[in-house]
Amino acid sequence: MPGTFSFEFFPPRTPEGADKLRAARRQLAQLGPAFCSVTFGAGGSTREGTLATVLEIRGEGIEAAPHLSCIGSTRDSVRSVLAQYREHGIRHLVALRGDLPSGSVDVGEFRYASELVEFVRRETGDWFAIDVAAYPEVHPQARSAEDDLANFKRKADAGATSAITQYFYNPDAYWHFVDAAAARGVAIPIVPGIMPIASFARLARFSDACGAEIPRWMRRRLESYGDDAASIRAFGLDVVTALCERLLEGGAPGLHFYTLNQASLTTTIWQRLGLEPRVPDAARGA
Repeated sequence: MPGTFSFEFFPPRTPEGADKLRAARRQLAQLGPAFCSVTFGAGGSTREGTLATVLEIRGEGIEAAPHLSCIGSTRDSVRSVLAQYREHGIRHLVALRGDLPSGSVDVGEFRYASELVEFVRRETGDWFAIDVAAYPEVHPQARSAEDDLANFKRKADAGATSAITQYFYNPDAYWHFVDAAAARGVAIPIVPGIMPIASFARLARFSDACGAEIPRWMRRRLESYGDDAASIRAFGLDVVTALCERLLEGGAPGLHFYTLNQASLTTTIWQRLGLEPRVPDAARGA
């Protein structure tokens, strides 16, 4: 299979949500992902839910990578979380700066993800593979594209293993970012983050919050469908599949799907791409 393919989930908040996530995971597990990441709520608000979800995924035979956030964290609290993860044999993290919970002013002891990565490496050596975030269209709070690239390089230099991007729909933005990072000596893989489109209203809300651009032509087309969910879904599948094809053909090191705890769109895109399920390492060596 060309590259590493992975899925992101968030910890469910209700028993019904947990059941729906298990059903989605059963379907997506058939695709043989390299790993599944599990988000860590603002200010660590889902820490226990993150660990519980990670352990459940690992119990199903799939590698799971918990997110770890700077916001609201102290060195002691992160040290405790790392010890807990090591105790459970977890070897993979996604280290992020994170977003402040609404109304909170507790930034914590880590200002930037690079400081968090550096701390994890100092505390645990090479125990963890560490993914960090990348922003092909520039982090919304960065002063400039140059500053954003410098921050990304600091995360790589601090010991990141690889990067996962914010989602985007303009492949040229991704390739420009990859080239610019390489020109600054960044050698870690930069995996594109992929957001399937189920709802224009939800996509617009997410994009406004995180700074991801919806190209004008896409926005106009999606707006033209109004409340026609079937047309939005069909158009979204065409657009995202074409995006993934261009990325893989251009040599992207894999794809990371933001599933929103749903399986159908990601599965359909996977099938349209003609990808084969990943064979686990143990089975490959048998």
